[in-house]
Amino acid sequence: MVLPDQTRNRLNPSPAPCLAVLGTGSDVGKSVIAAALCRIFADRGLRVAPYKAQNMSNNSGVTPEGLEMGRAQIVQAEAAGIVPHVDMNPILLKPTSDVGSQVVLLGEAIGNQTAMDYHQKKARLVQTANEALDRLRSDYDLVVMEGAGSCAEVNLMAHDIVNLPMAEYADAPVILVGDIHRGGIFAQLVGTLDCLPQHFRNRVAGFIINRFRGDLRLFADGVQWIEERTGLPVFGVLPWYDHIRIDPEDSVVIERPRSVFVSTDGSHAVAVIRIPHISNFTDFDPLRGVTGLTVHFVETPQDLSAFSAVILPGSKNTRFDLAWLKTSGWESRITAFNAGGGRITGICGGYQMMGTRVHDPDGLEGEPGATNGLNLLPVETVLQAPKTTTLSRFSWNGIQGTGYEIHMGQTRSHGGKSLLVVHERNGKAVNDTDGCAQDNGRAIGTYMHGLFDTPAMIAHWLNAVGITGIEVPVAGGLDAKMQQYNLLADHVRCHIDVERISTLVKIKNKKQ
Repeated sequence: MVLPDQTRNRLNPSPAPCLAVLGTGSDVGKSVIAAALCRIFADRGLRVAPYKAQNMSNNSGVTPEGLEMGRAQIVQAEAAGIVPHVDMNPILLKPTSDVGSQVVLLGEAIGNQTAMDYHQKKARLVQTANEALDRLRSDYDLVVMEGAGSCAEVNLMAHDIVNLPMAEYADAPVILVGDIHRGGIFAQLVGTLDCLPQHFRNRVAGFIINRFRGDLRLFADGVQWIEERTGLPVFGVLPWYDHIRIDPEDSVVIERPRSVFVSTDGSHAVAVIRIPHISNFTDFDPLRGVTGLTVHFVETPQDLSAFSAVILPGSKNTRFDLAWLKTSGWESRITAFNAGGGRITGICGGYQMMGTRVHDPDGLEGEPGATNGLNLLPVETVLQAPKTTTLSRFSWNGIQGTGYEIHMGQTRSHGGKSLLVVHERNGKAVNDTDGCAQDNGRAIGTYMHGLFDTPAMIAHWLNAVGITGIEVPVAGGLDAKMQQYNLLADHVRCHIDVERISTLVKIKNKKQ
C-alpha cells in the first residue's frame, strides 16, 4: 500500500484537538462520516488521524507492521492519506459467539473472553486506549474520533471506553449522527440527549442527519424543530447516495439476506454464502463494482444452479459455521452445485471448510475437537496459535496482486495443486505457495483476503470460474478507493457546514 508521505513522530508542542463523531445507534453512518471528515481536513493540509478506542467487528485488516486492526479505521486512515497504525484502533473485539470474542490488543490477539470477563477487565484497558490516543495527538494536527453503537446505552455507560467518556478524556466536542432512513429521527436525537447525564449532554455540539431521501426543502421545518427543541445546530442533512462505494464497518449491512431469484438469460450472478460468523465481507466489494456482474449474499439454503459462481467467505468461527452449513441444508446444495460443474471459491475460513477436516485441538474457537469438511478440496486444517497476520504480495499464474492474511492455524494439502505463489510477507521476500485447486479447477481456495482488489486479478478469477464477456474497471486497489473518498468528501462538503464544524476545534487551513 502506497500512501502520501505523512510520517508519524512529528511531535506537536501541544496535544492536537479531537473531534468525536458519535451515533444514536449502530449503522447510522458514523464511520463513513468520520472518513469524510478525515479526507476534508487532510485536503486542507492538516495531518489528520482517525481513532476508535474499541471496535467490535470481524471486518479487520493488517498494518504494514503485520498487526491487526479494524477495517473502518484503515478506511479512515486511507481517506486521510496516512498509513494505518494500531494506535488508531488499540482494542479490537472479534465476536466468536453470541457471548464471547477474540480480543486483539494493539494489533495482537491475546485470547478469547466472554462479554462478562471482558467487562470485568475493561478498566485495565482504559490506560492502553488513552495512551494510544495521546500518541496520535502528539503526532498529528487533528484526531477524528469515532464512537460505537449508541452513545446513550445507560446500562453500559459506566464501563464505556469508546463514546462520551473517551470524548471527555480528549476534551472533544461531539457531533451526534442520526439515520433518518430508519425512521424516528426526532426521537433518535432528542431521546439520545435525554438519556445522557448533563455533563455528557453539554459536550454534544450539534447533529448530522444521515441518509435522507427526497426533497431536502421538505425537511426544513424538521431541522427547525430539532434546533428549537434542543438548542443545538443541525450541521447538515446528508442525502442518500448510490454513486459512492465505501467499505462498511459492520456486517449489519448484510443481515438477514433472503433467497434470491437469478435470471437465466445469460447474465452473471455470484452467490456469497452468508455464514453466521462471516468476516471481511468487504473482500467482495470490488466484484460488486463490475458492470454486468451481480453479487448476492444468501443465507437461506436455495438451489444454486443459476449462479455463475459461489463463494464461501471468511469466518471467525470456522467449525461452528461449517456445522451450520451441514445442519441448515447448505452442504448438499453446495456440493450438488460443484458436482454439476459449478465453480466454488473459498476465502480464508471458507477455504478451510472446503477441505476434508478442520481440527481444533486446543479449543481456540470453542470446545476442542474436529469437524468433517465439505470435501471439495484435498486439504486438512489444524487451528493453532500464533495468529498469522501479514500484508502479502502474490501472483496467480503470473498475474500480480497484493492482499493480506489473517487466520489461526495451518492448512496442509494432500493433493490438487497450489493456487498462488507468495513473493512477500510484511515487506520480507519469501518463496511460498498458498491455497489449493481441484484438478478439474471447479473448486479453489486461498487464505488471501483482498484477492479481488486488483483489476487484473478480478479478470483472471472471472476467467477461472468461466465468466466471460465482462469488462473489468481499469482502476483498482488504493487508486480506486481514493476516487471514492474524493466523491464522499465532495458529497459531505456540499451538504454539511464544514466551516462551522471547524470552529469547534479551532483549526485553520494549512493550504492557502
